[in-house]
Amino acid sequence: MNKKSLLAVLAASITLSACAHKPADTEDLRADFLSWKFGMFIHFNVATYNDREWANGHEDPASFAPVHLNCGQWADAAKSAGMNYAVLTVKHTGGWCLWDSQYTESHDTTAFKNYKNGEGDVVREFVDAFRARRIKVGLYYCAPGNYSGKNGNVLLEGQENLNGMPPEAKEDPVGFMKKQLTELLTDYGPIDLLWIDQYRKMGDCWPDVMQHIKSLQPNCLIVANNSHNPEETDIFSYEYPWMMKRNPEQALPPEDNQHPGEVCDIFSHSWFWNSGEEEAHFKSAEEVVSMITLCNGRRANYLLNVGPDRSGLIPPYSVNRLREVGELLGAAQP
Repeated sequence: MNKKSLLAVLAASITLSACAHKPADTEDLRADFLSWKFGMFIHFNVATYNDREWANGHEDPASFAPVHLNCGQWADAAKSAGMNYAVLTVKHTGGWCLWDSQYTESHDTTAFKNYKNGEGDVVREFVDAFRARRIKVGLYYCAPGNYSGKNGNVLLEGQENLNGMPPEAKEDPVGFMKKQLTELLTDYGPIDLLWIDQYRKMGDCWPDVMQHIKSLQPNCLIVANNSHNPEETDIFSYEYPWMMKRNPEQALPPEDNQHPGEVCDIFSHSWFWNSGEEEAHFKSAEEVVSMITLCNGRRANYLLNVGPDRSGLIPPYSVNRLREVGELLGAAQP
């Protein structure tokens, strides 16, 4: 069996059975989502090790070397801040997968020889650590699209544009995406939130992908980034830094918003940790609490990005700031 032991297949079958319970009403799921209020966005992938926001898939997989990776530390930091859910970038623009996918030999954790000798599974460590602390789990997956030559990456002469996917996806990128989503939604237990970036690049294929997700886990909420169309997304999405540069009027939900939403934001000046990051770049605890209050007041959660560094840990200055946020939130509660 290709990269899958019999035990793994049996475990997946058990997980599928566990996830096959009666679907909840979508409105009930959305109402429950609003009770989460504050979450941690975790941008961590090969881009972390190459000082770029968008990887292109031609990076050296040996560069991924989190010698102290500890998802429990991430979860403890989230808990200290009063966060109730977390979303991890399991596949970003470089096509690098933070799990052992049976559909690629070159762009998953088996290629990360400096991380557990290619036998690690960041997705497993993430979901286990956060669930252990009663924090809901979400997975980010970036749709196929042209990301080369943008946001810090440059295609060298002779390098093929991989369009944000492992090279094995070339002939059928959307079909490949559905196969990988099947892995993620069957092998890791109930996933509370699936965060899809760049969904518009799939055009007319997006409704089919949505239906596929719901067929696997009907109680998994879908966030289609920057969509405000209830036929495209369960939760209205507001990418605050991006919209503030392009259309500030749509960077936040309107004051009279009625549809459950989410505002994602950066803690410092970038999504992925980079070597130029400094403590002075970070929002103050007061600024973060102000955004939480504003978003919650407009029927939206606030998803704050916190990037682990190259050691695989959230840096001390981020941990301290998050603790300050939690203290302020505690002080603000009746």
